[in-house]
Amino acid sequence: MNILSKIQSPADLKKLERADLQNLCTDIRKYLVEIIPSIGGHFASSLGVVELSVALHFCFDTPKDLLIWDVGHQSYVHKILTGRKEALKKIRQFGGISGFTKRSESAYDAFGAGHASTSISAALGLCTARDLKAETHRVVAIIGDGSLTGGLAYEGLNNAGQSGKNLLVILNDNNMSISPNVGAIAYYLNEIITNPLYQRIKNEVWDLTGKIPPITEKLRTIARKTESSLKAMILPGMLFEDLGFRYFGPVNGHDLNELISYLNRLKDLPGPVLLHVLTKKGKGFSDAEKHPEKYHGIKPSTPPNVTAQERPKQLSYTDIFGKVLVQLAELDPKICAITAAMCDGTGLNDFKQRFPERFFDVGIAEEHAVTYAAGLAAGGFRPVVSIYSTFLQRAFDQIIHDVALQKLPVVLAIDRGGLVGEDGPTHHGSFDLSYLNLIPDLIIASPKDGQELRNLLYTATRQNESPFVIRYPRDLAPDEINLNADFQKIKIGSWDILHSGENILLLAVGSMVQECIKTLPLLKKHKINPTLVNCRFIKPIDETLLHDLLEKHRVVLTLEENSLQGGFGQKIGNIVISGEYARKISFQQKGLPDQFITHGERGILLDRIGLSAGQIAKWIVLTVKGKKENSKSLPEHSLIGSLITSL
Repeated sequence: MNILSKIQSPADLKKLERADLQNLCTDIRKYLVEIIPSIGGHFASSLGVVELSVALHFCFDTPKDLLIWDVGHQSYVHKILTGRKEALKKIRQFGGISGFTKRSESAYDAFGAGHASTSISAALGLCTARDLKAETHRVVAIIGDGSLTGGLAYEGLNNAGQSGKNLLVILNDNNMSISPNVGAIAYYLNEIITNPLYQRIKNEVWDLTGKIPPITEKLRTIARKTESSLKAMILPGMLFEDLGFRYFGPVNGHDLNELISYLNRLKDLPGPVLLHVLTKKGKGFSDAEKHPEKYHGIKPSTPPNVTAQERPKQLSYTDIFGKVLVQLAELDPKICAITAAMCDGTGLNDFKQRFPERFFDVGIAEEHAVTYAAGLAAGGFRPVVSIYSTFLQRAFDQIIHDVALQKLPVVLAIDRGGLVGEDGPTHHGSFDLSYLNLIPDLIIASPKDGQELRNLLYTATRQNESPFVIRYPRDLAPDEINLNADFQKIKIGSWDILHSGENILLLAVGSMVQECIKTLPLLKKHKINPTLVNCRFIKPIDETLLHDLLEKHRVVLTLEENSLQGGFGQKIGNIVISGEYARKISFQQKGLPDQFITHGERGILLDRIGLSAGQIAKWIVLTVKGKKENSKSLPEHSLIGSLITSL
């Protein structure tokens, strides 16, 4: 990696000869193959944009010129070229750099991007800001890896095309979704169109037609139609042309010289311009080229000292969801599965193979996915929509207007509820319980383990009264699930007392139930014996049981892997402090603090914010001891939420 060792910034890149640039691309691929499999991360996407990243930094004056990556996980090579080569060794790890672009991390990261389809809208905003300040730098949006399947991208294209602003959009097409392979005719025509002589002749002809007043508009209409017709016969980019963009491509995204040639000629063309680049996801790593989905985001390789026998036997919640949905679909021909470009990530691969006619991948279009499901439900089917918590935020209006308002029995399977770990704040499912709790007529549940997830999914698909939300974490289920057991329908709104104690009441939601179970032997050493309740339904709650428990306990603690703002604890707190219990109960809540939480291994993050078993036990002990020590000077009740800061 002799060439790569010399690159500390794009300025070093610009000093290289063309032959050295190609060697640099080879070095970068070797570096990615050496680093990413050992620590985990977005692998195939990074390998696919090596030449494109090098060409962009070679041709543009970054960070003065702005590069906006969409999705941000395509930016690993960009990070290497902008002084973060060594930092890549700790990418996505606690204390390390982000796996996405992040404005606070580097001046070269013009716009943060964890969700897809945002680049064109953001780039247009940056272009507008540039023009209002009378500046002259260039703005480039690189959109790919499925991002053009999202509706926001087309809203941005529509607005940007009509704006007339100088903007370059690069479509990184890595799955042949729009065009055929690079063809000789397309290449030849683009050579003509990008030639400065062609541009000059075109402008002069345009000026000439304007000097013949009686037939000006007719001549210009003919000129426009002639160029459009010629392009339409040969090129796949007329959609972009009709939206107001000058379209060029497709070009080979792994031919460095061709990329540099095009970028140098297009970077100063006036108005909105789109360059269509064909790349191969996983380029240079044969297995990733053959199976790009498998290598999209990879986990760290298993340490050498861990044998197959030592690996956990439990399935992940995601795997359980996928297997159970197949079982239910075998029983009910009306059950359908919908995903937004995350078939593998949501555990639906088996369903796709078993029931292809009932499986629907709508692309990165969460809003459409939810309304599409509403239509299926209105037509008499049982749609189950599986979406990551952070992406479901995009469909908030559709959940209200199209699903809940009509009381359609859509099942929303919310994966990655709570902290997801290495993907960080753009992907943490921190807010779903809060924003969904606002919506009337939703049923919201969160299982304590895999078996309960199985039964909740069964319950959800066997009722017709309301939309049903099931929220689960990105984690292994704590139990070894019995997939052959009889399904059990769970009474909607019911809670389950897991341990009966005295004085202290722990009301735990979802993943926090297991953490609280782990605290019981720790608390026993301090002679603390709490009552632990599995609050598997967040909406509706088990009010009868809750009031009965409030009568018998003096300290009430709620625990959830969700934002404290508007979450489960706040809901319970409103009942406690507004009723007859306010004077006799000390109420506190624990959850995710009112801040964006960094990236890192999930266990580390839970411990840092006080939601691991050890920290919960410590918190309970401090709460109880504090109450005893200050009982003479304090009233019998306390204000809500004073112990939420990190312990």
